[in-house]
Amino acid sequence: MAGNETSPYGRATTLGDVAKAAGVSIATASKALNGRDQVAPATRQRVLAAAKSLSFTPNEVARGLLAGKTGTVGLLTNDLEGRFVIPILMGAEDAFGAGEINVFLCDARGDTIREQHHLRALLTRRVDGIIAVGDATDPRPSLGHDIPVPVVYAYAPSDDPRDVSLTPDNYGGGRIALEHLVACGRRRLAIVSGDPGFAAAQDRTRGALDAIRETSAEFVAAPLFSDWSERWGRDAAALLLGQHPDIDGIVCGSDQIARGVLDTLRDLGRDVPTDVAVIGFDNWEILSTNSRPELTTIDANLQQLGRAAAQRIFGALDKAPASGGVEHLPVRLVIRGSTIERR
Repeated sequence: MAGNETSPYGRATTLGDVAKAAGVSIATASKALNGRDQVAPATRQRVLAAAKSLSFTPNEVARGLLAGKTGTVGLLTNDLEGRFVIPILMGAEDAFGAGEINVFLCDARGDTIREQHHLRALLTRRVDGIIAVGDATDPRPSLGHDIPVPVVYAYAPSDDPRDVSLTPDNYGGGRIALEHLVACGRRRLAIVSGDPGFAAAQDRTRGALDAIRETSAEFVAAPLFSDWSERWGRDAAALLLGQHPDIDGIVCGSDQIARGVLDTLRDLGRDVPTDVAVIGFDNWEILSTNSRPELTTIDANLQQLGRAAAQRIFGALDKAPASGGVEHLPVRLVIRGSTIERR
């Protein structure tokens, strides 16, 4: 194979040479060199020693063919802006290993017909697995169960409980946000979230509402919902402060909304965080780190989500049993100046 030293037979060393030197079949030599578990430890060591003595390094393409794999994975997304898919892709590539597995990125642009076209193209390329990434945490239609490779749904879970789906724990994130504001001494709170038709808006709000029951704090108004925009954040904050000027903490459904809330608080002469503490959601760093002050937020851990999706693909390729259903992965609190004063 390409890239090996000349064998004792006057040509490049082959897998057959290694098998012959180790006294095993070519199939056994291939399994040993690829780390398969069907080989006895002593036999594996004998094959590895023979490969080393012959300066044999398997060609990566040939290794893939011998193992019945192409070393490629498809990532099928509807996320036009890349805001969610890019960190998920980065996490998946970290898990796959640089240069070890190639990832084909296909953007369906929210079009079911285009998605099916990309799916057929990926299967034609004989990808080893597919990660389907949505642009919201609402359930999406399953790709079906006649696909010959493992499929993992990331961010947007499949609507079929038999599928393997990974999504951020938005409910837990809402609890963490509320608990952080209470730990900062806030007692009169409000919620400003996004489109109520989105699962993320409902789940984050429900987590905060459930968490406050375990504290001495209170929500001074019913949760406010509209769109995921800075404009809505500005308008909602003006409405809340006009009716409840003693609010001292606001849970926001996204970083965009939180940025708008900060604008209104500044316009009204309210110091953040001395007078009012504000927390966002998503840790969209272009917003959160450029806010005044920088924004405390809940990070959905999207790179970890991508790594976990890749690991589920690995598990399926290794024939590890996989149970279907939706797994909610932990999110994390990122503390910045909008809730904690700098000393």
